[in-house]
Amino acid sequence: MRVLVFGAGRMGAIRVEDLAADPRVAEVLVTNRNAQRATDLATQFGATAIPWETATGPIADAVVVAVGTDAHEDVLSKVLPQGIPVLCEKPIAKTLEATESAIALAEANGSPLQIGFQRRFDEPIRAVHSAIQSGDIGTVYSLTMTAHDHTPSAREFIAGSGGIFRDMHVHDFDLIRWLTGSEVESVFATKSVREHHDYADFDDADVSSVIAVTTTGVQVIITGTRHDALGHDIRLEAFGSHDSISAGLNARTPLRTIEGDLALNHNPYSGFVDRFRDSFRNETHAFVSFARGEIDNPCPPDSALESLRIAIACEQSIATGAAVRVSDVR
Repeated sequence: MRVLVFGAGRMGAIRVEDLAADPRVAEVLVTNRNAQRATDLATQFGATAIPWETATGPIADAVVVAVGTDAHEDVLSKVLPQGIPVLCEKPIAKTLEATESAIALAEANGSPLQIGFQRRFDEPIRAVHSAIQSGDIGTVYSLTMTAHDHTPSAREFIAGSGGIFRDMHVHDFDLIRWLTGSEVESVFATKSVREHHDYADFDDADVSSVIAVTTTGVQVIITGTRHDALGHDIRLEAFGSHDSISAGLNARTPLRTIEGDLALNHNPYSGFVDRFRDSFRNETHAFVSFARGEIDNPCPPDSALESLRIAIACEQSIATGAAVRVSDVR
């Protein structure tokens, strides 16, 4: 099969590298508005660079959309009518309306659409999912999630990110739904600028917290920061009537214990690619399997829609100072 990757930035490079290493993929095509970047990336991994102007034609068996979010709508409007499988990095779009339109376009043309939430493909997180779904953990009481970036974002990224809830915490919101198998009923959110004041210029934050409750009664606490002095820290804990388990707590976790009796903070994760490189590889492999009809969609488009809805509910909670029912967000 031939797979076309739109985008030659950091995510485009990851997808091209992993597709080129998959023996089931006969040819990887790559395109970018900056033609030289596409050529350089293609040369590095033995792919084929094609002009941006001709890339939206029916030239591939599957497509990966790894351009900036602002360009998603335009690219998807060209490739979804082809009726071929598409992997789109999160989010599909920044608004519910645009997200719903893209999903409707995919459904109308029979284009299978997988969303890029790579945490679903992290092996420890998948083990937590299995423990919950199998009942090994028992009745799920609560989830605790930690999301700490290592390095604060550049101003140009902050300006177009959509904010801490839509950009960073959508991963946590997706995991809540996936892990518990239920929707988020309500959220209460807070945010603040504590140290890095570029975020304040864009009504964003470098610190956040969310209390969420699912429709099945699972209590969830999420904390987030845009800066962690020790490294990139993504963890979760699940507490149930039979067991208490964690994912992301290991020797590389950027955390220093006062007691000093745990071997943590050794070669700590430097960023999200370092933390989730294997997850991205697993995700790309799963997309090829999905595109070949070997597996069901591992991350359907409703994951993007409902995670965005939860993010907007968090923003409304901050605006009102009250808990918000997610189902009320339209």
